[in-house]
Amino acid sequence: MLKEKLLEDLKECMKNKMTIRKNVIQMVRAAILQAEKDNQVELDDNQIIEIIAKESKKRKDSLTDYEKSGREELISQVKQEIEILSEYLPKQLSIEELEVIIKAIIQEENATSMKDMGKVMKVAKEKIGASSDGKTINEVVKKLLS
Repeated sequence: MLKEKLLEDLKECMKNKMTIRKNVIQMVRAAILQAEKDNQVELDDNQIIEIIAKESKKRKDSLTDYEKSGREELISQVKQEIEILSEYLPKQLSIEELEVIIKAIIQEENATSMKDMGKVMKVAKEKIGASSDGKTINEVVKKLLS
């Protein structure tokens, strides 16, 4: 289970004094615990992957701001954090793989125009999950529906 893997990795980081990695894992574990307390449930691996994907997205969003302001030390740290988080995420789909999946969804949903984008996006997010970020899925859907 992913939670146990995170705990084991955290212990290893503490032993080997891997500060950034330790901080990232602690942050993920805190987010998991918070979600479990808020919803009073035990999260499964898929829900944990969603949390990790959300944390990764936050980092990617902040990265563009840091690049605009030229904060080199923060840019390299955020890139390392994204790399660490991606180790716990499923393999990201390529644009070509996404197009194949989304074309099938468009046919299933009988989508013909941009008006159908909402229902295509909903099904696509359910099917694809954390294997791709929402922004990329959105771009592919727009391209295929226009």
